[in-house]
Amino acid sequence: MALQFPQIDPVIFSIGPLSVRWYGVMYLIGFLFAMWLANRQAEKPNSGWSKEQVSDLLFYSMLGVILGGRIGYVLFYQFSYFLENPIYLLRIDQGGMSFHGGALGVITAIVIFAWRSKKSILSVGDFVVPLVPVGLMAGRIGNFINGELWGRTTDVPWAFVFPTGGPLPRHPSQLYEAFFEGLVLFIMLIWFAKKPRPAGSIAGLFLLGYGVFRFGIEYFREPDAHIGLYAGMISQGQILSLPMVLAGAALIVWAYRAQPVLNHSEK
Repeated sequence: MALQFPQIDPVIFSIGPLSVRWYGVMYLIGFLFAMWLANRQAEKPNSGWSKEQVSDLLFYSMLGVILGGRIGYVLFYQFSYFLENPIYLLRIDQGGMSFHGGALGVITAIVIFAWRSKKSILSVGDFVVPLVPVGLMAGRIGNFINGELWGRTTDVPWAFVFPTGGPLPRHPSQLYEAFFEGLVLFIMLIWFAKKPRPAGSIAGLFLLGYGVFRFGIEYFREPDAHIGLYAGMISQGQILSLPMVLAGAALIVWAYRAQPVLNHSEK
């Protein structure tokens, strides 16, 4: 037995050649939430942030997500095809975004913004990471609506038969990711950030938390067909998540050993 996959049209409406899709709307929801939360954080007394700085940071971060996500997907998952068809890098209409590439893009945006605004890279990272998980949750829900990136075959009672996943029921791994990498990680970060923490420790918790959740959920997610599992046991997503786990744990340890507890506004 399997649950009936909800028949939701990925396209909300079309006007001529322009189509508005649920996946794009989910990205918009994530960005609007990040904008709301960032401005709310900046309004706190002694935050050290102005609305102009928040606006600039969000702009840089959005560029980082889009450019890094696309470039990362092509390099991490479609590199051979890219070598044969370099123009594929620009074919965003064919889909394909990588979280790990987007994360590298955002890190680049943080470095550039911190340099231009003369703020600490670590304090900017701590400010940014709580803005991310809700967008991840929305994006994974968009994946589920699209019936893509489904999980491995299973007989659990909450499995779905996905329209593009063959006749066998599969784990709704998109929803697992939405819950753990989105909702649970967001609650962890907000709870952790309630008290003053050493600069970099909040960003470290994000890297560690996402890496651990993603690594575990990959055991339920169907590996990319053209890549499969390395040595028959580890996926590309797990390989890309391991450096996040190590970097996050190292950053937390270093932050607590090397620094006093700093106010996020300290430069």
